[in-house]
Amino acid sequence: MSFKNFRDSIEKQFDKMKKNDLYITSANRDDVWETYLDSFPEGTNNIFKERREYDCSTCRIFLKNIGNVVTINQKNELVSVWDVKVEGYYQEVADTLSTYVKNFVIKDIFLYSESKVGEASTNQLLENGSVHKWNHFSAVLPSKFVSDDITALKGKEREAKGVFQRGVEQLSISSLEIVLDLMAQNSLYRGEEFKKSVKDFLRLKEQYQKLKSEKERDNFLWKNVKNRVSLLKNSVIGTLVEDLSNGDEIEKAVRAFESKVAPTNYKRTSAPVSKGMVEQAVKKIDELGLETSLHRRFAVASDVSINNVIFADRSVSAMMKDSLMSMLLKEVKPSKKSYDKVEEISIDDFVKNVVPKVDSIELLIENRHKSNLVSVIAPKSENPKPIFLWDNAFSWSYNGEIADSSIKERVKQAGGSVSGDLRISLSWFNTDDLDIHLREPDGYKVDYTNKHSPKSYATLDVDMNVNRPVRDAVENITWANRSRIKKGKHTILVNNYTSRESVDVGFEIEVEYLGEVYNFSYAKKVKAKGTISVFDFEIENGKIIFKNIGKEVNSTTLAQEVWNVKTGSFQKVSMMMLSPNHWDKNEAGNRHHFFVLDGCTNPERARGFYNEFLRSDLIPHRKVFELLADKMKCEESSEQLSGVGFSSTKRDEIICKVNGTFSRVLKIKF
Repeated sequence: MSFKNFRDSIEKQFDKMKKNDLYITSANRDDVWETYLDSFPEGTNNIFKERREYDCSTCRIFLKNIGNVVTINQKNELVSVWDVKVEGYYQEVADTLSTYVKNFVIKDIFLYSESKVGEASTNQLLENGSVHKWNHFSAVLPSKFVSDDITALKGKEREAKGVFQRGVEQLSISSLEIVLDLMAQNSLYRGEEFKKSVKDFLRLKEQYQKLKSEKERDNFLWKNVKNRVSLLKNSVIGTLVEDLSNGDEIEKAVRAFESKVAPTNYKRTSAPVSKGMVEQAVKKIDELGLETSLHRRFAVASDVSINNVIFADRSVSAMMKDSLMSMLLKEVKPSKKSYDKVEEISIDDFVKNVVPKVDSIELLIENRHKSNLVSVIAPKSENPKPIFLWDNAFSWSYNGEIADSSIKERVKQAGGSVSGDLRISLSWFNTDDLDIHLREPDGYKVDYTNKHSPKSYATLDVDMNVNRPVRDAVENITWANRSRIKKGKHTILVNNYTSRESVDVGFEIEVEYLGEVYNFSYAKKVKAKGTISVFDFEIENGKIIFKNIGKEVNSTTLAQEVWNVKTGSFQKVSMMMLSPNHWDKNEAGNRHHFFVLDGCTNPERARGFYNEFLRSDLIPHRKVFELLADKMKCEESSEQLSGVGFSSTKRDEIICKVNGTFSRVLKIKF
């Protein structure tokens, strides 16, 4: 067998290996070269002119840079370029090098500064005038192994491997299973968003524990370090698992977790960025060819595959533009009927057992659903590159530029109680010091000076923006037991104790009584030291009755028009679908159910993407992307897929009328 055949075998082996991730072992480069020279059987590496035949500078370059390169197979074993079957004494050379290189552990990922290592052949002019052709080891490298920043990239990967190792060794299986149980019970806010990551990490943890030797475990860590869940320990859900692994009580650990993720219901401001940050982000965008992916528009019906639609009304295509129905919706009379005793059904049961049998769906849109209004967003270009955690280019934006919404969750984050029979929560979005006041029937007043009623046990447990103002503040009054609520008229007032701003004015109040939620809002600024009487309420026959609602206070008891939809009225559903992160069997993040409503139109420019959606390699540039999202909003459009959306991790409900093989009125529970 000639050296050329040996060389060709090594080249084919490397070509197979480079389809996977490549690594270098801790074998010394010079020692690899010397081992190669010494591996030839006696008499086979003779002197040619002044040096040994197989001793040349070109092959030396290959041996020192590729000789200790390995990959990891499905059995978690190292594979080297020397694992070949050849003829003659070259087999002994290959076997010696294979054993030597694989005897060491992996040191780093493999990277090289050029796209080629060595030369396949060179010519030498001999003294007699003839030309001698030398064959050498060489390799052509894919771009993924070529870099001008090798040291930094290797360091980053070693650091990631360390995080992964600490995760699989320190996060207990029992704690991972507890978190999955909490998600299954829907007891963890935004839990479903992390469900797949926790399940995948648990699988890796179990595989890791089955490995017996340190080398097998080390190979496993390197092989899986690029798995998106390998850094779970450093993620927000990882902190919950870590707290449980360290022995923290479940309630305490969950409260700490929810304080980190709850909720993004705040008015977004432009993130401060430096010139350097912009330059780095632009470089990354150019490098990945993502600029066209950042230009967004409202999605239309023709954008969505029928495979990703749960329900589509027969007339959906005709109803997408300015139709008779969309115009008539404005004249629909608000529904006065009480639906307190309608049949309740879970969203999963509704999708599985009701939707396949119906021809039409209508939803009763109430004022409290204003924050559920949502638009589906599409890319402007036809073939955009992916920028999200899922593999399609679609996203969504809720009313108020949020990805999820709940005053209740913000109260929990602030340490307030949300488990009582009656809760009244105040929410606002600037640094003013607003205060909620309660006047009970006997005249006793609960406020920041008297936070606890001695008879009714009404308690003010959150009082914000006194000394360290924030822009997403809440205050909260709660009654643990309805039997303690006094009979007669209660009055809720809002006072502006300290006025600091004239922007983002107004406030919202959320009332929850025995699971039923009511919303009130005031759009104007409360004057400095001024007080607004929001509403009176009484508890009568087990129900909460609102009276004397403020003149300029909007409430769930008064019809409004928002996004071209009249609240208090049934609205026709043209399409029903999951959020894009769950299209085509994707499971990237928490699941939302979207109901596209006829004639529903977002009247404003909407954000095309949120940092919460971005794939992991773009997160280091999140501040610049936050700025880009604010400056690159979708243009207003009369044709759009807009309606109401419900997150799987936020408790909610809506009244629904369906017609088909049967006609029913249902209360869908999320």
